[in-house]
Amino acid sequence: MVKNKPIIIANWKMKLGIPETLELTKAISKKKFPKAEVVICPSFVSLSEAGSILKRSEIKLGAQDCFWESQGAYTGEVSAYYLREIGCDYVILGHSERRKYLNETDEMVHQKTRMALSANLTPIICVGETFSQRQEGAKDYILIKQTVKALEGIDLQLDKKVIIAYEPVWVIGSGQAIALSEAEAAHQVIRQSLFDIFPSSIVENNFRIIYGGSVDSENVKEFINLENTSGVLVGGASLNSEEFIKLIEAV
Repeated sequence: MVKNKPIIIANWKMKLGIPETLELTKAISKKKFPKAEVVICPSFVSLSEAGSILKRSEIKLGAQDCFWESQGAYTGEVSAYYLREIGCDYVILGHSERRKYLNETDEMVHQKTRMALSANLTPIICVGETFSQRQEGAKDYILIKQTVKALEGIDLQLDKKVIIAYEPVWVIGSGQAIALSEAEAAHQVIRQSLFDIFPSSIVENNFRIIYGGSVDSENVKEFINLENTSGVLVGGASLNSEEFIKLIEAV
């Protein structure tokens, strides 16, 4: 897998209101990070204003979800095309919290992935096993299933990029990251799944696999240096400007 500059993606979930989001965005946007690509994903209500701040920065804007239709009578949903209009380059899809609380299925993630790519957004597809699935020895099966279901049948053009974020559900928000060897093994399973769907040239050039789950400034470099790992998806550690800047600079 081609090693580009590592990508650091901040998922702010439903943790910050508009004032806090804009304050944090301003603090981060004042910095330059020549050795990393940085993406922030605020809540929908803050996207437009955060995007205006980032226009003067190299930091990219991402959304936390999109709908699988471009437009129509879908109350409460947001089109990938509308996200593109306000300056988004990325969108998180299939996060474990949406799978858990909103019953998001692999088929929904697949449809959203298609729509994101058609709108020229880079999808950040989240995959990962729960604690019970891990206990049952089904970790690899879940990773393969979620990866394949999200992407099978998609004719990925050479200019389209996709990020697969491995997030072991059982450590998200725990403050305790998994062992490096476990992350490395999981990323190898995901990578092999991609080779089962796409030509090797597409896998090498169009995909990045990243890790998410209790990443902080102390452990980020270890995860970045793993084979088959191109970045991290950061939750809690990205909510404080000093810690997030320290995390990025640690790379």
